[in-house]
Amino acid sequence: MSIPLPVSLDDPPYRLSGTVYGPLLNQREALEQIGNAAFQPPHKAPPKAPVLYIKPRNTLSPSGASIVMPEQVDSLQVGATLGLVIGRTASRLAQTDALAHFAGVMLIADLSVPHDSFYRPSVRFVAHDGSCFVGSSVAPLSIVGDPNAVSIAVKVDGQLRQVASMGGMIRPAAQLLADVTEFMTLSPGDILMLGVCADMPRVRQGQRFETSVEGIGELRGAIV
Repeated sequence: MSIPLPVSLDDPPYRLSGTVYGPLLNQREALEQIGNAAFQPPHKAPPKAPVLYIKPRNTLSPSGASIVMPEQVDSLQVGATLGLVIGRTASRLAQTDALAHFAGVMLIADLSVPHDSFYRPSVRFVAHDGSCFVGSSVAPLSIVGDPNAVSIAVKVDGQLRQVASMGGMIRPAAQLLADVTEFMTLSPGDILMLGVCADMPRVRQGQRFETSVEGIGELRGAIV
C-alpha cells in the first residue's frame, strides 16, 4: 500500500525546502576530462565520497524565467540534470531502500559561471540569483522509470547542443542518496541533483535555452 507523502509538491515554487544539493564530479566523462589534475595537491586523488555544493533558495527560478548575466561574465554554462526530490526523511539509507524515499524527479538546469575549481568552486560561481532553474512539476518514478536511464536534450536558441545522459554517473541515483545520507539527513522537499555532464553548453546574454525529457516535460530560461 502506498504511504502518503508528508509534503505537497504540486505548486510552484513547489513547496520545496529551498535547498538543492549537487554532487561534484559524479559523471565519469567529466572526471576523465580532468585527467591527472585530479591527482594533484591538495586532494591528490579523485573523491572517494560525494562532494556536494549547494544551490540556496535565492538561486531558484521557475521555468520560463529570465536571469541577468552577472557583471564581468560573458557566458554561463548550462548543467542539465535530474533533481531527485526527497519525499520522506532520509538518513543512513541502504541502496535497496533509497528509491522509496523519492517523491519523484524534476528537471533542473544548473547555471554556473565557467570556472576551473572542480573540487570546491567558489560560491560566487554557483550561487548567482536565479541560476537554478527548477521544473514545474515532480514526475513520479512510476512514470519516469529508471532515473539513471534518462537522457536530457539541451537546446540553445532552438539548436540542439547536447544530449546529457544520466547513465554515466559514478554514483547512480540510489547509491548517491545512500552515500549522501551516510553523513547528513535529507528532509522532505530537499532536492539532490544527480550530477551534470561534461562539455556543458554555454549561453550568452540575449540567448534562450531549453531542456526536455519525454514524460517529464520541458524547462526553459533566458539570459538578459
